[in-house]
Amino acid sequence: MIGILNNRDTSHPLMRVVELFAGVGGFRIGFEGPPRETNRNEFRIIWANQWEPSTKAQHAAQVYSDRWNLIQTDDSEIYSNGPDDILVNKDISSIDANEIPDHELICGGFPCQDYSVAKTLPLAHGIAGKKGVLWWEIRRIIEAKKPKYALLENVDRLLKSPRIQRGRDFAVMMASLSDLGYSVEWRVVDSSEYGFPQRRKRVFIFAELNPKWKNLRNRLELDGVLARSLPIHRLESVESINLGEGSLSEITEKFNSNKGDTPAPFGNCGVMVDREIITGKCKANFSGEKKTLASILLTPGKIPDSFILNSESLLREKGWIYHKGGKKEMREGTNGFTYKYSEGPITFPDALDRASRTIVTGEGGNSPSRFKHVVKFKPTKGQMKRLDLSSDDCNNIRKKLGLSKSYWMRRLAPVELERLNGFPDNHTELASDGKRAFFMGNALVCGIVSKIAESITYFENKK
Repeated sequence: MIGILNNRDTSHPLMRVVELFAGVGGFRIGFEGPPRETNRNEFRIIWANQWEPSTKAQHAAQVYSDRWNLIQTDDSEIYSNGPDDILVNKDISSIDANEIPDHELICGGFPCQDYSVAKTLPLAHGIAGKKGVLWWEIRRIIEAKKPKYALLENVDRLLKSPRIQRGRDFAVMMASLSDLGYSVEWRVVDSSEYGFPQRRKRVFIFAELNPKWKNLRNRLELDGVLARSLPIHRLESVESINLGEGSLSEITEKFNSNKGDTPAPFGNCGVMVDREIITGKCKANFSGEKKTLASILLTPGKIPDSFILNSESLLREKGWIYHKGGKKEMREGTNGFTYKYSEGPITFPDALDRASRTIVTGEGGNSPSRFKHVVKFKPTKGQMKRLDLSSDDCNNIRKKLGLSKSYWMRRLAPVELERLNGFPDNHTELASDGKRAFFMGNALVCGIVSKIAESITYFENKK
């Protein structure tokens, strides 16, 4: 087999990239472009790791290997298209760092379940959680390989984790990177604020080994990698944080240790050099076209019947209308105690004239849910007839929701979820609809990575 490096355009400088927690390849698309296309030659993923614990079928790894034409080797857990294009489907903790090839950039969206607001606060264990601990695997590999750059992604709640000692986990990560010789930029990015069709908010962490950053505020606001790729307005003010000289254990024990009474000190953007941090609250500075949910929708005739809501699922006691609506009700907790639960209504169906809400991992399946996307559309005559969408029940629902007689409602199809994250159509078609939704709920917006990649290339060419 011929390695991908041997086929590249040598007129461009190559940056070798290692991709951890690869999923179905969002970082790879961001750095390289869509699979099997060679329009970008500055970056090449030479080694990737994807492994999902507690499951026999490795669906994401199967999608990844198929899309990049990686063939299973004699070792059933390794897929390859040559020595410079490898996917390892093993627990990252079992892999010796010396087995990972040298590289200039390491990237990864390390598992976020222990930081996510999708978990109730008492269950969000942060860096000490079952998946939060995988941060230490990233650190282990960075320490061993010392790549020039690192680009990491997680949910924005990482800046406030855990529930007690707000911001402790992020402080430990920053100190870890600093101790390894890295300076860091970070930014909480809402992809919709830079023209993408989804309101997906994630923190991006960019680290550089032994850089010569001097004016930290300019780095933060104007001439950093993140500032160039994702422009912001000048900050009104910044705060300074000194992580001190203590060990990581001491930071873990003492940082913001007043039992959660003090908010996390980290703003939605910041820069760190030698454990010295400046941070603040920034706003996106973008004047281009902002895509809407409507812009990525399939034509009605391409929507399978299974994604079209039926009247029974809307009207039943805990159907779609119940889940999407406001409510005040008594509920029973796990220990048998009762409590008053209340929540406001959510837009139903979803607004088409703005970016969509964030995709969640539970987007798939027909069961009604507050968080699944539901959009209005004009069914075809065939769909109207097959599904009896002109019934009295359907017309009463239309009246209740303010829909005209020519419209009905449906869930988002897998291709539309892929489009919201910037994946090619049918990138995940090898998997079930539920798995495809799960993949996109875990994925990032590829276009954000592409913007950051362009900025890295700019600085590399400037040197």
